[in-house]
This record gives sequence, C-alpha cells and structure tokens, in this order.
Amino acid sequence: MFDIGVNLTSTQFAKDREQVTARAREAGVTGMLITGTNALESQQAQRLAERHPDYCWSTAGVHPHHASEWSAETANTLRRLAESPQVVAIGECGLDFNRNFAAHDQQEYAFDAQLALAAELKMPVFLHCREAHERLAAVLKPWLPQLPGAVAHCFTGTRAELEACLAMGLYIGITGWVCDERRGLELRELLPLIPANRLLLETDAPYLLPRDMRPRPTSRRNEPCFLPHIVQQVAHWRGEETQMLASRLDRNARALFGLA
Repeated sequence: MFDIGVNLTSTQFAKDREQVTARAREAGVTGMLITGTNALESQQAQRLAERHPDYCWSTAGVHPHHASEWSAETANTLRRLAESPQVVAIGECGLDFNRNFAAHDQQEYAFDAQLALAAELKMPVFLHCREAHERLAAVLKPWLPQLPGAVAHCFTGTRAELEACLAMGLYIGITGWVCDERRGLELRELLPLIPANRLLLETDAPYLLPRDMRPRPTSRRNEPCFLPHIVQQVAHWRGEETQMLASRLDRNARALFGLA
C-alpha cells in the first residue's frame, strides 16, 4: 500500500522524521510521496525523499494558500527540482475558495502556470480543490491532453464532483476523512463508485487522523503508519479483500507517478 500524501516537512515531524518513516515501513507501507506546498517546502521534500531512495518520492509545487508567492523565480525553482529523480509530480496545486488565503485571481494564475510547467515537463499533477470544483475544472481541462495524469488529492466532494473528476480521467485520493463519522459519511457512500484502477489512498499526515481507530492513538498527530487502517476500512466499505486492495493501490500509485 502506497501513501500518496505525507506532509513530512511539517514541524510536527521535526523531532522524529526518521522514526516516522521507519514505522511506516514496519506497518507495511510500500512507498510514500512527500508533499511540497511552496518553493521552500518543495526543496525540503526533495531532500527528505533523497534520504530514502526507492521508498520516498516528492512533489514540487505551490499550494493555493501560497499562490501570492508565485513568481518567475518560483517557477525556475520548481523546474530545477523536477529534474531530480525524487520529484515525480507537480503540486500540490489547485484552488481553495474555502479559506481564501490568496485572492482567486492569484490562485488561478499560479495554478495555470503550474499546469503549463507540468505539461512542458510531461509530469503528473497533484491537485488541491476545496469549494472550487467548477473553476478548477475550467482551468484544468485545456491542459489535460498534455498531462500524463493527475490526482484529486484528499477528495471530499459530492457525487456530481466525483463523476466529473472521473470523466476528466483523474485519479481520486481518499484520506482518513472517510473514517470520520461526523463528516465522512457522504464520502463513504461514494467509495464503490470509484473504479479500482483510479483509487489512491493517503494519510495527509500529520493531518486527518482517522477518528475510528481503536485504541485511539495518544497523540492527535496522524502518521503514514496508520495507512493500513484506512486501507482496511475502505476495503470493508467497498466490499473488497484488504490485501488485494493494498496491492492495487501500490500499482495505481506507481503507474500514475511513473515509478518502477
């Protein structure tokens, strides 16, 4: 089972990053994708991935919260990072009209620029979308024929949005959000609609700790070693065998990100 979304650059992991990675291996996680959310963290993510060859890879991108930081220098930094074998996707990029840390026009400009870069470099895209589906689709669609693939990271949308993402050919990234009895029930009902070859799972650690873990972890910090719990629950709700789903998830991740 492959964790496609780990924020290993987070300060929450400052004291034990190596132990976090070791616990993931021990738990049966077969690989991890470390998320880059701005120029600095994308560089940090690449360096962290470099320390774990053939187990960790990274993305290079600018999250919509940081869209106001976009510049020619940022683009050059991402282009340079993309030359390293550890960087296998452009992102996390997209639109977030929920928190609006950057103006909508800034978000769309930075998003479009990263799609152009991904198209130029023939790299898949790691997408973020929150309360911005229609605009994200409008910006994304013209670039899709030039992209080798894309994943809707941490998908929490509606059935109509899921169907639209699938129609665009996107992979769907599901997190421990689906394990939350307060807000994940609608998403849980959508799980059987995702084709097996389009499903990816992620912890989004250190965020989104699955609420239904028993016994509950002593810390609220999520870790990639908790991915097996998410896999087990998703397999149950999809009516699948856990190990078969885990193997499928690994194949899907390696296919999207071009990993041997």
